[in-house]
Amino acid sequence: MRPYGEHMKPLNVTGRIWLIVDKNNKPIDNIDTDMIFHNRHLAITKIEEMGPFAFGNLPGWEDFSKRAKPGDIIVTGANFGAGSSRQQAVDCFKALGIAAIVAKSFGAIYERNAINGALPIVTSGLIGMEASDGEEITVNLAKGEITRADGRVVQADPWPKAQIEIYLRGGLLG
Repeated sequence: MRPYGEHMKPLNVTGRIWLIVDKNNKPIDNIDTDMIFHNRHLAITKIEEMGPFAFGNLPGWEDFSKRAKPGDIIVTGANFGAGSSRQQAVDCFKALGIAAIVAKSFGAIYERNAINGALPIVTSGLIGMEASDGEEITVNLAKGEITRADGRVVQADPWPKAQIEIYLRGGLLG
């Protein structure tokens, strides 16, 4: 096990946000793991090859992987990652360099997989705060604070000590 400072993972992440909304600009709830990473790609086992398939089965978002940049932050609705336990639904975002996912809530298995895989996930209703697509935010993972470009702070769920330790270690098996 490595000490905290060795990985130098930031507990503050800053990036532009992608609001995952429908054509009526409403948050998309219940995005399941098949929408995130379709089951036809499950034979892909190398994380670095998973990125192009992120959101490939989510209507209106099929080209997400071509537009996303490392450091971007996904902001979405409730029950993100519902469904099966496929790890690729977490790893495809890691392959793209997504800095964090902020959702109103997460599917239980997805949440556990993301924590274990050291993908920063944060529970917050930020999307209901009229956030703007492309807006830059800073997420303090430990405190659960999201600072918007205009200086307003939105409270999120702070990470428990165990989650911080897993993240700083690079994952549960890091």
